[in-house]
Amino acid sequence: MATNFAKAARGINAAGLAAGLEHVSKSFVSPAGQQLVLDDISLDVAPGEFVTILGASGCGKSTLLNLVAGLDQPTTGSINTPGGRPALMFQEHALFPWLTAGKNIELALRLRGVPKSERHTEAKRLLELVRLGGAHGKRVHELSGGMRQRVAMARALAQDSDLLLMDEPFAAVDAITRDVLHGELTRIWEETNLSVLFVTHNVREAVRLAQRVVLLSSRPGRIAKEWTVDIPQPRRIEDSAVAELSLEITEHLRREIRRHGQH
Repeated sequence: MATNFAKAARGINAAGLAAGLEHVSKSFVSPAGQQLVLDDISLDVAPGEFVTILGASGCGKSTLLNLVAGLDQPTTGSINTPGGRPALMFQEHALFPWLTAGKNIELALRLRGVPKSERHTEAKRLLELVRLGGAHGKRVHELSGGMRQRVAMARALAQDSDLLLMDEPFAAVDAITRDVLHGELTRIWEETNLSVLFVTHNVREAVRLAQRVVLLSSRPGRIAKEWTVDIPQPRRIEDSAVAELSLEITEHLRREIRRHGQH
């Protein structure tokens, strides 16, 4: 229902997708035998849509993101990203410590094929976009945790993809920094019209950021429920409407955890 709403709201058809997953399942071989991690996932992400994937630890959220990123292949089903290879931002910033902030971004630009003469200017533009205009020459150890995540975001944006995949990118920072980064991400999403697929286990974070929240059941991960978030942006994590929807989603999440016997 939420997917159809998103398509109708943007006046696009089924072909106009940032990502399309059709009956995707993923199994791994373990000493205990074949382990089904994801089961029959069908999900569309519309151009310019912000979708959060929410679920308990171990439900297959990161596995799903890796499949969309092309880092692994589904056991069954198909994944289509019409705009090309998505950009991916991890929980850890994964910046090269021997390079400056600007050179980390320039490396991503070089791998994308941007001419050397243009890389410095483009890296500075991307740092300005994430509000780190003076950080081009700073090394990683000179940056705070929040600043490092901004550089990592700029590096992901340097890949010039229409689809940004984010795997719990703010989990390692403190609450105040996370709040600031939520605001920055929302601003950048609105300015660039990116499509975002964001993985989290934090219900309030999911509701604050997304246009749509998709809840995965515990392993194997299946789509248990979806919510369209009609709360206007900008939102704050303590807003009453965010809190109210978060409570509803949390109850469904608890139900899924109890149903699968997890504690």
